[in-house]
Amino acid sequence: MLSCIELTAQCPNVVQLRLMSFSVSSARQIDKVLSKMTADLTSLVTALAQRARAASLVLATTPTAAKNAALAQLAELIDGAHPALLAANAQDLASPEAAALSVAARDRLTLTPTRLTQLAASVRAVIALPDPVGDLLEETTRPNGLRIRKVRVPIGVIGIIYEARPNVTIDCAVLCLKSGNAAILRGGKECFHTNTALAALITAALIAARLPSDAVQLIPTTDRAALNVLLKLDKLVHCLIPRGGESLIRFVAENSTIPVIKHFQGVCFIYVDAAADLAMAEAIAVNAKASRPSACNAAEQLLVHARVAETFLPAVARALLAHKVQLRCDAASTAILARAQIATTPATSADYTTEFLDYIIAVRVVDSLDNAITTINRDSSQHSDAIITADETAARHFLATVDSATVYWNASTRFTDGFEFGYGAEIGISTDRLHARGPMGLRELCTYKFLVEGTGQVRD
Repeated sequence: MLSCIELTAQCPNVVQLRLMSFSVSSARQIDKVLSKMTADLTSLVTALAQRARAASLVLATTPTAAKNAALAQLAELIDGAHPALLAANAQDLASPEAAALSVAARDRLTLTPTRLTQLAASVRAVIALPDPVGDLLEETTRPNGLRIRKVRVPIGVIGIIYEARPNVTIDCAVLCLKSGNAAILRGGKECFHTNTALAALITAALIAARLPSDAVQLIPTTDRAALNVLLKLDKLVHCLIPRGGESLIRFVAENSTIPVIKHFQGVCFIYVDAAADLAMAEAIAVNAKASRPSACNAAEQLLVHARVAETFLPAVARALLAHKVQLRCDAASTAILARAQIATTPATSADYTTEFLDYIIAVRVVDSLDNAITTINRDSSQHSDAIITADETAARHFLATVDSATVYWNASTRFTDGFEFGYGAEIGISTDRLHARGPMGLRELCTYKFLVEGTGQVRD
C-alpha cells in the first residue's frame, strides 16, 4: 500500500511535465500517450474509491472510542508538525497558482502557527461531540408484531472537492471519520503540498489507532481528468461536497452522476427595520460585513427601512468606511449620504446579487417589511439573512417568510458556521433542500436505515 506522499511521486501531472521535454513525432504517438495517461488516471482513482468503499464498511461499525482515539492522535500530530506544515504551506504560497489567487483566497490558503493550533483544537472539539451513528430516530411495533426501528447510519463514501482551503482537509476528514464515513479528498493545485502533508498526518493517525488507512485518502494529483473520473464513480462514492468558488461548484454539480450537496454563493442580507435599535443594527452590520469579508456568511447586502434611513445610513456608513468598506448605493441611499457629505459609489443592477467576498457592500432603501422580504427572496442566495428589529411581530413574519437556510433576528449572519452552531468543524453549508440544509455537522453526514425484526411473519 502506497502512502499519500509515495503516491505523489507517481502523480500524472509529473508524467505530463516530463512528456513536454520529449519530441513526439506524430499525432498518433501523442494520442497513444494521452490515452495511456487517461487510463492510468482512471485506474488510480477507481482503485482509490474501491479501497474507500471497503474502509467505509469497516467504519460503519467501528466503536466511538476507536474513532476518537484516531482523532486524538491526529490532534497531537498536528501540534507536533508545525514546522513541516508551515514549510509545505510556504511552498504552495510561493507557487504561480497561489500568486494568481484573490486576496480572500490567498488568506484561506495561508497557514500560521495560530491557525494550526486552532486546527488541532477543532479536531479535539469533534472528539467531544456525541457520535450520531446508531441513534434511534423512530420505533414502532406493527399490529402483526413486526418491530420496526429507524436508526442513523453513515452515508458511506463521501468525496470532498475543494480549492485553496487546507483546513478543509482536516475538517472534512475528522467529521467523516467520526460519523463513520470514508472520505476521498481532492484539493486544488495551489494547495497540493499543504494537503499532502496534512493527509500524511491523517494516515499516520489512522494507522496508530488500528483503523483502515484507506478511510481518508487524498487523490494524489491535481489533474482535472482525475476529477472527471471521480464524478462518475456513483457505484462506489455516495455523496460529493464541493467547497470553493461558484465555477468549481457548478462544474461538479453539472458533471456528476453522484448526488452533490452544495451552495453556489453566499449573498447574505442584513435588513434594518423601522423598529430597529439603531446602535445594535450598526454593530451587527459592521460585524457581518467587516469581520471576515471572504467568508460565505459575510453580509453583501444592506437593506434599510425608509423610516430610519436618514438617521441610520450616515452612522453605519461612517462605521463601515472606517473598516475600509466600499458602499455601492442605490439612488435613495446615495442622496441621503450625499446630504451627510459621505461619498459613495453608484450601484449597478449586478451589485444587488453579487457575492463580493471583499470589503464591499450594496445598500438599498426599502419602504416596508414586505418589500424587504420580497427583495431578499428574489436576490439572495438563500444562505443567511437577518432582520434587526424590536418589533416581534415583524421579526416572526420575517423568520417565517424569508426562504433561506438560516434566518436571523437581531444577530449577525456570521454565526452560520458549524462551530458557532455547536456542531464542531463543519463539512460545508448547504442551500439545497433535500437531505441537508445550512451548516452540516456529524448528523448531516448520516442517513438512516430501517431495522425490522419479526417472529416468522409473512405478508398475506
